[in-house]
Amino acid sequence: MVNRSRGRLNLMPPEIRRQSLALGLLALLLFCAGMYQQAAIGFDSRFVLFAQEMLRNGPSFFPTTYGQPYADYSGLPTLFIWLLSLPFDQVTSLSAWLPSAFAAAIIVTLMYRLLAPYSTRWALLSIALLLLTNTFITETRAVSLDLMLAAVAFGVFYLGYAADHFAAPRRWVLIFALLMLGFWIRGPIGLVIPTGMLCSYFLLNRQWRRLLIFGLLASLLLAVCVGLLLWLADVSGGPAFLQDVIRMQFMGRMDGSEGSSGVLYYFTSSMGNYALAWPLAVLALGAVALSGPREAGPASRLLQYCVAAGLIVMVGLSVPQAKKARYLLPMLPMAAIVAAYPFYATQDRLFAWLRGLMQGLWLLIPSLLIVALLVIRQKFPEEVAHLTSLFIILGLLQVVAVAVLKRSRWRAQALAICAVLALWSFYILQFEPVQRQLYDTRTFSHESFELVQNDPAPLVMHGMGKDAKAIKFMVNIPQDLHPVFTDSPPELETLKGPAWLMMDLNAYKALQGTTVGALPPVLSGRFDKNDFVLLHLK
Repeated sequence: MVNRSRGRLNLMPPEIRRQSLALGLLALLLFCAGMYQQAAIGFDSRFVLFAQEMLRNGPSFFPTTYGQPYADYSGLPTLFIWLLSLPFDQVTSLSAWLPSAFAAAIIVTLMYRLLAPYSTRWALLSIALLLLTNTFITETRAVSLDLMLAAVAFGVFYLGYAADHFAAPRRWVLIFALLMLGFWIRGPIGLVIPTGMLCSYFLLNRQWRRLLIFGLLASLLLAVCVGLLLWLADVSGGPAFLQDVIRMQFMGRMDGSEGSSGVLYYFTSSMGNYALAWPLAVLALGAVALSGPREAGPASRLLQYCVAAGLIVMVGLSVPQAKKARYLLPMLPMAAIVAAYPFYATQDRLFAWLRGLMQGLWLLIPSLLIVALLVIRQKFPEEVAHLTSLFIILGLLQVVAVAVLKRSRWRAQALAICAVLALWSFYILQFEPVQRQLYDTRTFSHESFELVQNDPAPLVMHGMGKDAKAIKFMVNIPQDLHPVFTDSPPELETLKGPAWLMMDLNAYKALQGTTVGALPPVLSGRFDKNDFVLLHLK
């Protein structure tokens, strides 16, 4: 029950704790469905390789590639994967993805605990909007440091809020432990983002003393962590590696040398990546603004805190030049909470319109996915996976969604659940297998490595990039390997046989008329959605 005089809730009921844990467990099972022996592709390849080298050579403060420390990340995320891989004695997609899945499940658990004391419907539909967001789905079933950071940041926000509103003890030690965890997962930004989110809460509450003390202590903690990181970099790789860490983890992200986007990127281009939650949150905020002044109860104050925390993330991340859609994940739980607010504030006509819009979208999602499946089958018949089973699942979910339209009490929740199950079924059974088939690197890598083993000689990777395509080859090799890297035709001309040469087919064609270009391909195949060849220089 809400204590209106103080704007505070009584101690959280035990049933909400149990329900939140049950929801978190169910979410974790959904996130892990079909995980185990899927091939590593894309960004995952880098961290799977980190963990493979850690399994072979033991833990280290920084991950390694080709036996050398890698400057862009600390070793903690790799350590998580390494620990989960020990029972299997190998790195699998399950052990690589579990840290991200756990982080996503923690977010689900805390969202329910945050909102259920006000409204279980608001809590469940916020979680549904979270689970219906494109970037959340793709990052949950991948190695995602940003999703881990999102769990840390939301945990810090929840602990600060719960101490004031749920009669929970103020767990400062846990908050600062989470800040340290965020730093060692994601670098300086991993401490700054959750600090900013909690500071926004103190600012809106006009808790000036707490804001000042917490801000100063967090700044001190940041300085200590940065100093320790740089010391570990110097110990691990010497002055040159220390400069690489400074460039990659600090300066490169600020000055745009690691990639840059416009200052408004997160307010414009990210809308598609974070649909449905982010666009619907904008509409919900518009409805709140147009509905006129109302009593500022605890729930509406919570809405303000979430808006402020989400904006602090978006504005703060807009300052560095390096911007990627996944960086914005700490904002997503806040956007989902705001987007589902019309299901709590039921008095205004604009909220009723938004509720109708969302329920209409959820009702149509199974049918829209069936249409998408038919289009894919017609245009790419060789790339359709689990066709019959997926049609059956989507069809049944659409029937259930239509059947619950007459049940007004649980209609919104039932429609949202059907939409979530439909979208995740489509992603797991159709999108993911096709994506891994298109970007497969395992087949060509295994065949190439078998040829190299049968006739041992140095492996030369031409134009592949030590930190790019080459890693996608190395992740499929069951042992440490130190290839030779070349980037220009003159470098190839200086090579002495015997040697194996791997390159893109277009690079091979550009070498026609040279000694290497005259070599016939020993192996041709698809590698990361491109045609590659393997040559043998004798």
